[in-house]
Amino acid sequence: MSTMTYAARDSATMLRRNLRHMLRYPSLTLMLIAQPVLFLLLFVYVFGGTLGAGLPGGGGRQDYLAYIAPAILLVTVASVALSTAIHVAKDATEGIIDRFRTMPIAKSAVLTGHVLAAMVQTAVALAVVLAFAVLLGYRPDAGAVGWLGTIVVLALLAFALTWLCVALGLAAGSVETASNTPMFLMLLPFISSAFVPTDSMPAGLAWIAENQPFTPVIDTLRACLEGRDPGADLWWAIGWCVAIAVLCFGWARRLFARVRAV
Repeated sequence: MSTMTYAARDSATMLRRNLRHMLRYPSLTLMLIAQPVLFLLLFVYVFGGTLGAGLPGGGGRQDYLAYIAPAILLVTVASVALSTAIHVAKDATEGIIDRFRTMPIAKSAVLTGHVLAAMVQTAVALAVVLAFAVLLGYRPDAGAVGWLGTIVVLALLAFALTWLCVALGLAAGSVETASNTPMFLMLLPFISSAFVPTDSMPAGLAWIAENQPFTPVIDTLRACLEGRDPGADLWWAIGWCVAIAVLCFGWARRLFARVRAV
């Protein structure tokens, strides 16, 4: 059996381990889904009338729902990624990773199992949140190509943010720190085109919003779901996701080699 085959088999075993943890503690998954749903309800039914009127060409609550739905999908991805940092930190601080090192398994499988489990959890959370948005009246105009683009961008974003949170979990030193360090992932969407157009912001803040990673991702998702060509935003979104994934994968590997239980 080749090295790659062993690594794939061990990664599948670690994936099953993490999925069983999720099934054993479903309250965390429910919380991860509830948070973006609450954001959706808050912004549509509390702020939607006012913010919808401020959209280009005006609009109402339903127009704002169409505008904000892609942002809520991004928040869902970030929310699940944040929980991964907690799971990784828990393994690192309780000595589980050191125990795995003594076993004849592929060392990469430990982190890969966390990433794959997070991807599965993200897919479930996205499906539930999107279904909830549809129940509220959201009607995306995406065709087959638009849905494919949406799925690819969300998958790339989930992969990149998960590796970032794996690294942050390993670097945290405690579960408490790991639960707080990635919180910027929940704050950055508010300084982007997620909830209001960037041209409505002051000049300095608008520059930050237009040049941070989440804005091209959100603009690409919005274009794909509306059946429009995302143009250059698609390539910026892919570039940001690939860069974050590659850099954080390397960072996580270096941290993993130095992890010791505390």
